Amino acid sequence: MRSAVTVSVVPEARKGPFVFHDDLAAGCEMAATLGFDAVELFPPGPDAVSPDELRELLDRYKLQLAAVGTGAGWVTQKLSLATADAGTRKKAIEYVNAIIDFAAPFGALAIIGSMQGPSSDDSVDAETARGYLIEALNTCGHHAAEHQLPLIYEPLNRYETKQANTLEEGVALLEQLETTNVKLLADLFHMNIEEEDPAAAIREAGSHIGHVHFVDSNRRPVGCGHLDVAPLVVALREIGYDGYLSAEALPWPDSRSAAAATIMAYRQMTS
Repeated sequence: MRSAVTVSVVPEARKGPFVFHDDLAAGCEMAATLGFDAVELFPPGPDAVSPDELRELLDRYKLQLAAVGTGAGWVTQKLSLATADAGTRKKAIEYVNAIIDFAAPFGALAIIGSMQGPSSDDSVDAETARGYLIEALNTCGHHAAEHQLPLIYEPLNRYETKQANTLEEGVALLEQLETTNVKLLADLFHMNIEEEDPAAAIREAGSHIGHVHFVDSNRRPVGCGHLDVAPLVVALREIGYDGYLSAEALPWPDSRSAAAATIMAYRQMTS
């Protein structure tokens, strides 16, 4: 398992759970200084960050790009893969596919989280919203397969969506897909809310897990909440997970401290 830390360059997401905000170069420099293997990028859109600039930064600091989030499509444009409006769904799919195209040359995964839609608004019933999401995951999953990379789908807690809240529900969703190229993101913050036994949920999900958000119960860095994370890392090791433990955490009490706490916890639990 490798370490990663989040960098957001979305002005509207400054209060979001990202360790570094606004300055990509500074985030990469600090990630390298502290010993992270990679960064996870949250950009405003697929054209907002120059691939050449990103490649130069990653090479300079000897970092990998672990993943790229699509959530800014929701935050800045209210794009949803499960809305009643067909035009908006089409734009949302195009947005996700463009992020896939941006991430793929770096070997990075594209993540669908908030763009899955809440499935609880007045525009569409839950069953229809689920159908729209399945259609989108099939389309985007096939597109990611063209780059020989999986697409990542993230179950969120009940306050953010009704699509899939647990890893078990996420697996059930994947089993309804035509494509086999979608994997799950196990976010420890959401799991703390929804899972009765997070370690057992990881073991049951097994090879369906393709990415992990390494964060504590209060969305602060690991070790700054009440979640017992060590058994979850053990469970990940037992299922043979060899991807990233990526800190999608609040910059508490500040970005450098949050990153330092994360890498210390990572080393303690994976050594």
